Amino acid sequence: MNNGRFAIAIHVLTLLEVSKEELLASDYIAGSININSVLVRKEIAELRKAGLVDSKEGKNGGFFLAKKADDINLGDLFKVIYPDSIFAFAKNTPNPHCPIGKDINKHLEGLYIEAELALVQNLKKHSLAEFCQKFISK
Repeated sequence: MNNGRFAIAIHVLTLLEVSKEELLASDYIAGSININSVLVRKEIAELRKAGLVDSKEGKNGGFFLAKKADDINLGDLFKVIYPDSIFAFAKNTPNPHCPIGKDINKHLEGLYIEAELALVQNLKKHSLAEFCQKFISK
């Protein structure tokens, strides 16, 4: 769950919005996040598939937002990054003869669905533009 993809994606989108007057190279973005540019390009590929990022090729090329920051809500971004549940079950199969083990996954699944829904609903209340204001008004 805590692999940092959402943090990378929102960092990329925030940089693109705050720097919207210029196209940004993956090396520049990677330097800001302090990660390898290959990881940045991999995340940008997912953001591009979702219609959030586009690019201009060539010597003076780079990446830019494909949508207005006001039209990108953080809940939708979260679901782009994590289309499946962020929660996981234990790799082992619980004992079906144990009164707890036989039903634990069923009850955990309900709990996980409820928790993730609450998280996404909370994130949906915020746009990228709103998030970016935290950096512009400093």
